[in-house]
Amino acid sequence: MSTETETGEGPAFEKLPPRLDLIDPADLDDAQRTVYEAITSGPRASQARAVPLVDESGRLMGPFAVMLLSPGVGNAMQQVGAKIRFSTTLTARERELGILSVAGELRCDFERLAHVPVALKAGLTKDQVNAVLSCRVPDGLTDDEALVCKLAQAMTAERNLTDEGYEAGLTGLGRERLAELTWLVGYYSALALSLAVFRPFLPESFTAAH
Repeated sequence: MSTETETGEGPAFEKLPPRLDLIDPADLDDAQRTVYEAITSGPRASQARAVPLVDESGRLMGPFAVMLLSPGVGNAMQQVGAKIRFSTTLTARERELGILSVAGELRCDFERLAHVPVALKAGLTKDQVNAVLSCRVPDGLTDDEALVCKLAQAMTAERNLTDEGYEAGLTGLGRERLAELTWLVGYYSALALSLAVFRPFLPESFTAAH
């Protein structure tokens, strides 16, 4: 798990050297170009300032850089991600609590950097965000938000839910929203794994801005 910094600025995440260089847009083949255009011109484009997709040279960053390595699978993955981000009944706050729960449990630095600004814009406080990234359920949440956070942390850490957790999810969220949360946790866990394995280069301009 992540640990709190001495300055109180939130949990510290381990920094590891990159393994994967980002691919210049001019060097993309046709299949990679299809993925690139789907990501940069799809529904994510409207929120690109909140969750940056490319660096100053136009190169896809983070998990999107990994998606280019196997474009057929990568294109399917980005489509799933777009549905999870933009087509579920979870609220913006619930969605970001779920994503940051995954980031905290799996110590995924890119997901942390990319989604903290979105969570703050959705109305979560800095203390609440830091609590989630430290694998705790923050104070001051609604009952549903606290449940989303608790379930997402459990699903990420245990890869399962107890019978009690499952029943709480059904009662509090309903079957549809529990299913959506489960897919969200699975998707962002998959992204975290891809980032941990390939460690794509993260430009200083991105880390400094976030």
